[in-house]
Amino acid sequence: MKFSTKGTYGLRAVVELAAHYGEGPVSLAAVATEQGISEAYLEQLMRSLKKAGLVTTARGKTGGYLLTREPDKISVLETLRALEGSTDIVDCIGSDANVCENACTCSARPLFLKLQSRINGVLEETTIGELAEDHIVQKKRIEHARLS
Repeated sequence: MKFSTKGTYGLRAVVELAAHYGEGPVSLAAVATEQGISEAYLEQLMRSLKKAGLVTTARGKTGGYLLTREPDKISVLETLRALEGSTDIVDCIGSDANVCENACTCSARPLFLKLQSRINGVLEETTIGELAEDHIVQKKRIEHARLS
């Protein structure tokens, strides 16, 4: 399984919003600068996240983007599905994929199903809040190193 830039950049953007949760809206420009993502691309990602109900917008001079729920209530799996559409490692195990004509006799399918179950478990158990906490700690560590 390999996530596209849509998934990785979108996840980073959501984590950035989570790092500022409770502080008010975060501008698209601030997220783009902090995460090194172009504003035009980030705007596309935010549309997908808004459509999925994960982010909302606030208009006005101090407007920007906000998470719709607490970061600890949003899973990485939910976020990646909003961005990627699927986290399936192979097409033949997805619920909406074309059924492989060899599914019943495929010797590798049980392995793929087991792997997919474990991957989904980790992505479901991991919250955006956890990633945001790690992100904040890492930023402090980098800042401390710069000042030393």
